[in-house]
Amino acid sequence: MTDAPGAEQPPVAVRLVTLNTHHGVGDDGRHDLPRLATVLAAADADLVCLQEVDRRFGGRSEDVDQALLLGRALGMQLAWGPAIDEPRRTLDERRQYGNALLSRLPVLASDVHRLPGAGEPRSALRTRVDLGAAALSVTTTHLSTRSVEERAAQAGTIAGLSSGPGGAVVVGDFNAEPGAPELAVLRERFADAWELARDRDDRAGWRFWRHQGGHTHPARRPHRRIDHVWVSPGVDVAGARVLDGAGASDHLPLVVDLEVHPDL
Repeated sequence: MTDAPGAEQPPVAVRLVTLNTHHGVGDDGRHDLPRLATVLAAADADLVCLQEVDRRFGGRSEDVDQALLLGRALGMQLAWGPAIDEPRRTLDERRQYGNALLSRLPVLASDVHRLPGAGEPRSALRTRVDLGAAALSVTTTHLSTRSVEERAAQAGTIAGLSSGPGGAVVVGDFNAEPGAPELAVLRERFADAWELARDRDDRAGWRFWRHQGGHTHPARRPHRRIDHVWVSPGVDVAGARVLDGAGASDHLPLVVDLEVHPDL
């Protein structure tokens, strides 16, 4: 039976997790990709947004292609957005580091955008995923640690990537609290999913003075909320949780349950 003409379609539920992986090195100093894959699999997300991912980068991550291996371990499609992309001296391969999106949903398109600033190169990976009754734009990024001014310029670039029809989310490690002045351009166009969520929970909940704080960094004693999900109008948030990361990274995973309203 099909919906009657003009009938409002229900929103599409999408679970998203974002995590700065610290190139798979946990707070014990060990590179342990299976441990990281186990943490991500337990989140049971449709979209996995990752920062600080290595692809044949070198000894710190055992010179493996982390993006490919995590995609295979989770049985998900990979979209890749390098921030560092350099030739290797001895092999016909690239040495890369950046952002990744793993998806259970069909990826319709993806592109990579360099962000302004000096120092460590930064980028934004923009993807569009098919929800059946709707499409969703997902931009995954990792902003600079260098200065407020650099982060403000980078946030401005990212905000400009999320125009067009359908819902949009911007996720990642912003190296700033959601209310920071440099993120004003995001607050003008998006809502903070943590604040919007109808239900919230976090690992620090047992600490009554930090209850529902949404802190994700540092993993052992989280007191900073620098990993965010920002949602456009037309995207509701049923729930948001900070998970125990099992020591897999120096950040904790943030999971949000989105409700994406179909395109009009």
